Amino acid sequence: MEKTLPPLTPGTLYLVATPIGNFEDITLRALRTLKESDVIAAEDTRRTGQLLRHFGISKPLLSYFQFNEARRSEEIIERLRHGEKVALVTDAGSPGISDPGERVVRASLNARFRVEAVPGPCALVAALTASGLPTGEFHFAGFLPHKSGQRRKKLAELKSVSGTLVLYESPYRIGKLLAELNEIFPNSFVVLARELTKKFEEFLRGKPEELLELARKRSLKGEFVVLIRNSPSCRSRQ
Repeated sequence: MEKTLPPLTPGTLYLVATPIGNFEDITLRALRTLKESDVIAAEDTRRTGQLLRHFGISKPLLSYFQFNEARRSEEIIERLRHGEKVALVTDAGSPGISDPGERVVRASLNARFRVEAVPGPCALVAALTASGLPTGEFHFAGFLPHKSGQRRKKLAELKSVSGTLVLYESPYRIGKLLAELNEIFPNSFVVLARELTKKFEEFLRGKPEELLELARKRSLKGEFVVLIRNSPSCRSRQ
């Protein structure tokens, strides 16, 4: 006899992780949560709409992104106050990890509403586990500041961090980052993980100087997870 799954809890904010590239990575629990929620707050309603249509889900969508977080958080709290079940999703991965979500989570908890994570795809975990670098201790710094002075200052601060250092970077700044790593982390071992879970997924490994030379020879596209290990013993080129 099939076990009956418990219904979603009214007045709860659900943080639903969505695929970072491959639709097959969505979980059964995520699909059920999206289907049973009263409204879905999305970073990009068009992108989330594509995901929902792919799985035959039709739900009201509410835009929730960096520049309307404060106003939308208030609206979401009001919906929770009326007993609605609200699912929060971002363009890809887990809400709140270098994406909108942290503010509404804090507001919901301060208002004494329940917050529940629906875990799933995460670029950080996918890249780290397949990088070949130590996973026992790591430091995630997300996206670096855009301005050169602030970036260099942040990288200098991160040089003292123990374990594997993990960053996110866009294809438009990956060359700039490699040049900065070559100057600040010249003897480190770096792994570039790009297009994770997609058709052209690729892991590039080497010293900053080697990867910088590669970036000059070919166009590196897609979103990147950059992993840095200062220890000279980590020279895996799997």
